[in-house]
Amino acid sequence: MYDILIMVIYMDIKEIRGVGEKSLELLAKLNLYTINDLILYYPYRYNIIKVIPLIEARDGETVTIKGIVDTESRVNYINKNFNRMTFRVRTDNYLINVVIFNRAFYKQHLKLGRIINLIGKYDREKNNFIASDIKFEIIRETKIEPVYHLVKGIKSSSISKLVLECFNMRIELEDFIPLYLKNKYKFIDKLEAAKNIHFPQSTINLKKARLREIYEEFFIFMFKMNYLKYKYDLNNVGLSRNVDRDKVDEFINELPFKLTEDQIKAVNDIYNDLIDKKRMNRLILGDVGSGKTCVAEIGMYINYLGGYQSSMMAPTEILARQHYEGMTKLFEKTKIKIALLVGSMKKSEKNKIYKELENGEIDILIGTHALISENVKFNNLGLVITDEQHRFGVNQRSNLQNKGIMCDVLYLSATPIPRTYALTLYGDMDTSIIKSKPNGRKEIITKVLKEKELKKILFHMLEEIKKGHQIYVVAPLIEDEDGESNLNDVVKLKEKFDVAFNNKIKVEILHGKMKNNDKDEVMERFKNGETKVLISTTVIEVGVDVKNSTMIVIFNAERFGLATLHQLRGRVGRNDLQSYCYLISNMDTPRLKVMEESNDGFYISEKDFELRGEGDLFGTRQSGDMVFKLADIRRDYKILVQCKEDTKKFIKDNIVNNFNDYPQFKKIIKELEFID
Repeated sequence: MYDILIMVIYMDIKEIRGVGEKSLELLAKLNLYTINDLILYYPYRYNIIKVIPLIEARDGETVTIKGIVDTESRVNYINKNFNRMTFRVRTDNYLINVVIFNRAFYKQHLKLGRIINLIGKYDREKNNFIASDIKFEIIRETKIEPVYHLVKGIKSSSISKLVLECFNMRIELEDFIPLYLKNKYKFIDKLEAAKNIHFPQSTINLKKARLREIYEEFFIFMFKMNYLKYKYDLNNVGLSRNVDRDKVDEFINELPFKLTEDQIKAVNDIYNDLIDKKRMNRLILGDVGSGKTCVAEIGMYINYLGGYQSSMMAPTEILARQHYEGMTKLFEKTKIKIALLVGSMKKSEKNKIYKELENGEIDILIGTHALISENVKFNNLGLVITDEQHRFGVNQRSNLQNKGIMCDVLYLSATPIPRTYALTLYGDMDTSIIKSKPNGRKEIITKVLKEKELKKILFHMLEEIKKGHQIYVVAPLIEDEDGESNLNDVVKLKEKFDVAFNNKIKVEILHGKMKNNDKDEVMERFKNGETKVLISTTVIEVGVDVKNSTMIVIFNAERFGLATLHQLRGRVGRNDLQSYCYLISNMDTPRLKVMEESNDGFYISEKDFELRGEGDLFGTRQSGDMVFKLADIRRDYKILVQCKEDTKKFIKDNIVNNFNDYPQFKKIIKELEFID
C-alpha cells in the first residue's frame, strides 16, 4: 500500500483539480511537473502577518493593520507597466491615506465599507500608508504566510492552493532518513514536515519541520559522497603508466612561462597519481587565474606519454572552444591530435570525430555535455577532466568516466572555498590547492562607487581604450521586460554607452539567451580586439580569457555574492598590465568593501561564508548535487558533519545486503550508475 501511495506523488501535475493548460505552462517554467515536484517546492521565505493598532506602528517598519475602506480608489497610470492607486481607510479612529503601486486590479474589490488588512509601512508625519499588499480575508491572529519563487502570471497564493489540493489526496512522500535515525533524533514524519513548511501554524512547528528536511537533504548528499568513496576505494585499481619524468620536465621547461610553486606541486601530485596502480580521483581547487588549466594540460601530456587518450568536459561552448584554442597552441610542437566536440557542430563534423576517436586517431577530446553522448566511444580513454566540476551532476561526471576502463579522473574548480568545507564536501577526492598567481601579474585595483560617479568611470574607460585595451561591463538582467525593476540591464546599458561614446566605439552585448553561433561570433570579435566594450550578464563569469582586457565594470554589485564578484573580476588581470574593477552600487553594502581589501579568493570565500552564508558560492546556474532546497552549508555545517558520520555507518551496516531494506537508496545508487 505504501508503494502505491508513493507512486501517486509521481503522477503528472495535471491530475490536480483546477490545473488547466495555462497553469501547466506556468508551472513548467518553475520546473514543476509532478505532484512530488509541487509538494517539495518549498517557500523561500515567510511573511509574519500580525495585525496591530496603527498607534503601535513605527515609522519605516513593515506592519499589518486592519481598516475599513472609506473612499473610492483612484488609479493613476504612469505608463502601461506602472500604476499608482490611492484611497482612504479608517482604522482605530484614524483616517489615513493609502498608496499602493501596480495593484490596479484590486480596485473592483475595494468597496466602500469593506474591512481589509493592509501590509506596508506607515509615514506618521505625512499620514501616508505605503502598502505592499492588501489582504481581503479577515486575519484574527498571527499568520505565517509562505512566499515562493514565482514567474509572471502566477501568485504565491496559487501555489499554496495547489499544494493544499495535493495534501487532500491520499499520498506518501519518499523518506530518506532511516527509521533508527528518525527515532534517535526524534524527527517528525516527512509528510507532516512538508505540511508544516507550506502551512506553518507556529514558528516552533516550522523549525521542527525545517530541521528534519535539512538533515534529510544533507543525508542524501553525504550518502552519495560516501558511497562514491566506498565504491572507489573498493575498485581502486587503475592504469599504471610508464612515463619518463625527464620528458615531462623537458615539456615544462619549454613553456613560454614559469610555473608557480603551487602549480609544480599540483603537477607532481598528478604525475605520481598517473604512474601509480591506483586510480586517480583528484580535485584541483584553485583561485581565479591561478593556472589550473595549464596544470590539467600537463596532466594530459603525461597521459599521452603513457599511451592513453584524454577528455575534458567544460560547462559552456565558449569555455570549451577557449580550451581547444589554448591547447592547440600549447601542443603545436608535439604530435598530439586535439579535437573539439560541441552541440552546435554539424552532424557530419560530429560523425568524423566519432570515427577518428574510436580509431584512436584523436589523443585529446574537448567538449561540453556532447561528450557523454552514446555516440562518443574512445579507443583507450585514460584520463577524464571535468572543468568547473560543481556545475555538473554526479550522473554527468560518471557518464564520462565510464567511457573508459579504470580511467583516472581529475576535477577542476575555480571556486575557492574554505579548506574545512572543502574536506567535507569533497571528502571522496584527493585535493591539490593552487593559491599563488603566475609571476608578473599585478593586483587588480578594485573600487566601490555610486552610479552618480559613472562619469568618472567613463573617462577611465576611454583612457584604457586609447591604450588599446578592452573592457567588460556586467549587468544583472538581460532586459527588464516589465520596466518595474531598478536594476540595470544589458540592453539599456548598450544604449547608454553608445550615447556616451557617441557611437564611435564598438560596443556589443552577450547573454545566455543568444544562439551559440551568435555568442561565438561576439566573443571572437572581442578576442581579436574589434569590439572594445563587451556588455554581458554573468555568462562571462567562468573561464573566459581575453588577456587584453584591463577593466571590468559591474552594475548593481550588491546583487551578487562575493564569490561571483571575484569570479567576474578574474576576467581581467590575466596579463602583466594594470587592471581595474569597478563595483557600482547605490546601496550601502559593507561586504563589497571586502573586494577592495583583497584579491585572494580564499580570503574572500571565508568572508563570503561569514557575511552571507554559502549564497551563490557554488554558482547560480549549476546542476547537480550542490543545490539544496532548505539547507545552508555554513549555517547548518554541524548537521552536515553529523550526516557525514551517520551515512558512513549506514553504508557500512547495509552494504552487505545490498540495501535490500532501503529501496529508496537503491534508486539513488542506480542514479550514480554503479548498478545497472
